[in-house]
Amino acid sequence: MKTHAIIPIFIPHLGCPNDCVFCNQKKITARAEPITGEDMEKTVEKYLKTIIGRGIETVEIAFFGGSFTGIPLARQREYLSVAKAYKERGLIQKIRLSTRPDYINEEILDNLRLYHADIIELGVQSFDEEVLRLSNRGHGREEIYSASRLIRDYGFELGLQLMIGLPGDTREKSVNSAREALKLRPSVARLYPTVIIKDTALYDMYLRGEYAPLSLEEALQTTKEMYRILTGAGVRVIRIGLKSTDLISENGEIAGGYHPAFRQLVESEMAREKMEEQLAALLKPGGQDDDGKGPLGNASDLLPGADHSSGGLKAAFFSNGRSFSNMIGHKKSNRSYFEKKYPHVRFTFHVDQSLTDHTYILKLCP
Repeated sequence: MKTHAIIPIFIPHLGCPNDCVFCNQKKITARAEPITGEDMEKTVEKYLKTIIGRGIETVEIAFFGGSFTGIPLARQREYLSVAKAYKERGLIQKIRLSTRPDYINEEILDNLRLYHADIIELGVQSFDEEVLRLSNRGHGREEIYSASRLIRDYGFELGLQLMIGLPGDTREKSVNSAREALKLRPSVARLYPTVIIKDTALYDMYLRGEYAPLSLEEALQTTKEMYRILTGAGVRVIRIGLKSTDLISENGEIAGGYHPAFRQLVESEMAREKMEEQLAALLKPGGQDDDGKGPLGNASDLLPGADHSSGGLKAAFFSNGRSFSNMIGHKKSNRSYFEKKYPHVRFTFHVDQSLTDHTYILKLCP
């Protein structure tokens, strides 16, 4: 059962002086009227009608689409006062916002604390100075460290957003950014492979041949390694890859590491690796009995591509319901992988709700 719900409030880049190469929000903002507090109330009420009575434990109002603390302070207060009123009534439990590292100071945090904000996500993108410069971020590493420390000192929950494949980036730099992020002790993170969108400086760089986007496979492998580093340290990765709505349909995505099910691609491949590790363990000498046979028969029987279709070897994989789609793989890719690589084994896939998320267990069948 779903226990967490987000009420999204889209705030364009009002007041943002920067022109990051990957962002087209300024052109969008020029065509959009800023929402009012009354508009925000209507949005919240609309969402609450679908949330109340469904057993949702935590409801958040989350400000998306821009650097919240970069907009005029009076408008920040207008939005925050609406959110605070719903929180005081017990209709929502948390207030979340995102901003830039150089839009954090004590005055800003004093105001956010006054309105009972809970979570501040920083659009860090990279910890590499060259990547930040080539992406025209307008700040360096030190602003990231100082803003993160200040947020934590004030008692807010810290989130960090990282991008993969920006100008000047490499796999090593992206992976190092994940390691640097751990030093700031965030509770949550988001990972976004770079996508080229029209009406951006990055799009112009791409047309001039000055920027080469990551392939989907490159984005997948780098993101997977960063995901493993962050989650291994207890950081919740709450989003991987852009949603289709983030691409702004009228402009569209041109190239880069975009896939509508990118998170499942990452988690499915990680699931497959865990599952195959258990199969591989049976090939090791220590995994065999004294007669040279393991639980699935002769070790040679397990060699990929071996033709033992007449045998009766069976292997069952188990996960809980939430992880089942990752166990099977995107469009059943993991099922196909195992059946093709181990044609002598009959694989089945089952749900065991006693298992924790992202746990996959191999059981042998008689």
